[in-house]
This record gives sequence, structure tokens and C-alpha cells, in this order.
Amino acid sequence: MAEFGAVTEEPAPLIFRLAHASRGAPMDSARLALPCAMTRDWAWGTATGAGVRVCLIDSGVDAGHPRFTRPITTLTVTGDGLEIVPDEIGDQAGHGTACAGVIRSMAPDCELTSVRVLGGGLLGRGEVLLAALEWAIEQRFPLVNLSMSTRRAEHKEALHDVVDRAYFAGVTVVASAHNRPVRSYPWHFPSVISVGSHGLALPEHLECNPDPPAEFFARGVGVEVPQPGGRISRLTGNSFATPHVTGLCARVLERHPGFAAGQLKQVLAAVADNRT
Repeated sequence: MAEFGAVTEEPAPLIFRLAHASRGAPMDSARLALPCAMTRDWAWGTATGAGVRVCLIDSGVDAGHPRFTRPITTLTVTGDGLEIVPDEIGDQAGHGTACAGVIRSMAPDCELTSVRVLGGGLLGRGEVLLAALEWAIEQRFPLVNLSMSTRRAEHKEALHDVVDRAYFAGVTVVASAHNRPVRSYPWHFPSVISVGSHGLALPEHLECNPDPPAEFFARGVGVEVPQPGGRISRLTGNSFATPHVTGLCARVLERHPGFAAGQLKQVLAAVADNRT
């Protein structure tokens, strides 16, 4: 189910290796319909994501990594009934641990729950991903980080339906664009916040894309991340840009807890660094 393109270990100096990456284009502020002036101080100020529940659907998390000083709830999808149960296997791929590390680096006090849907080869079944998304909607998580996508046409309609349901339920799905120039889902759907990469080593540098479908660019090149077993790596990919945006959204939601996907998109666009 999951397709990540190339997840590149250090060194990866060339941002243009990622299909959906910033080219440094400015965003004309006249294109943004903003009800009032918005600043980062207004958007999140000193917020740390405290009290904001975030669901990370991925390959699991090594919750015992020294980087994680606050607890992380670790669950998985199992059985023919696709039940959500405690995860006794953990992260065998490192991808989920990396994404969790980025979320916690951006929003250190958020309440993070991991739902493992991928195995050691970063492979999974479509029905498992859909079950995890349905559960996150039922639990009313304000934010879901989805650093994965699929090109399989048979999953397109069901994924479209479930992320639309999330949108109308006030559950914001932050989804990574594919690393390659292919059409995949669900990041192409307008009901999610879609994320590609820029190459700057600035965690809070955010760009609004004047030429979607990828709506925002965040740091995705040479990102220092935790890995299972207490290790640290530097990884590159849109997968790791996405949790930067999820973390920023968690900080916004601490300040403005009623905001859903539409409002969060407006705020992110308003405070983007490439606005003119």
C-alpha cells in the first residue's frame, strides 16, 4: 500500500531529486483571502502543542528512544476484524520513529499516538490503512500525520471518501506528496494538507506553493531523526517534511483549538516565508 519513492540517507544535497520540492517561487499575498492580518505570534506564539492529540499512522515508533522524553501511545491494526490493539512489535523500519521525532521536535508537548500499519519493508495493506484512518476519525484526533501514499487505483475512491469524512469531522490529515513525479493518493485530494520539501536547514521555514497540488513545503533534506535502538540518522524525503507541518499545526491548535483543515491552511499560508 505505501509508496515512498526514495527515502535517502545522508548525504542528499540535491533538493531537485524530489519531484514535489520547492523551486523558490514567491507566493503573491493577493491570492490569499485572509480575514485579518496574521502573524506567527498570533498563530502559535510560544505554544508547544500542549494538550493537542496527534495520530501518527506509519511503521510504528520506538517509544523508548532517548529523544522521546514524553510518553507515546503505541498501537497497531490487527486481525480479520482490523482491531486497534497495543503494538507489541514496534518499529521495524525506522520510518515512523523518524516522523515521530520530527513531530516532537516541533511540538514537544503534543499528545502523540502511533498506529502501526506498515512492516519492516514499509509495505502494508490498503484495508489496514483505511481502518487506522477510520479509527482516528472515530477518536476525533485533531491531527493525523500520514507520511505515505499509494498509486493503486483500487484504493483511490475509498481513500477519497475517508479523508473527506475526516475533513467534515474536524480531523485534519497532513499528507506527504510522493517523492517521485507520479500521481498518488491521498495527498492529491484537497481535503488534506499536502506537503513537499524545501532544502533549507530551518525547521520552521515554511513555504506556500503557488502551483499546487502540493500545498506547502517544509524542511525535508538531511533531517536529523531518531531511529530504533537509540540511533540517530539524517534522512531526506517528503515523508519528513510532512511532520514539520503537523508539528506547526499542533502549535496552532494549542492557541486556536477550534480550527479545522480549512482554517489551518489559511493560517499556514498567511505566515509562509515566501509570501510577497
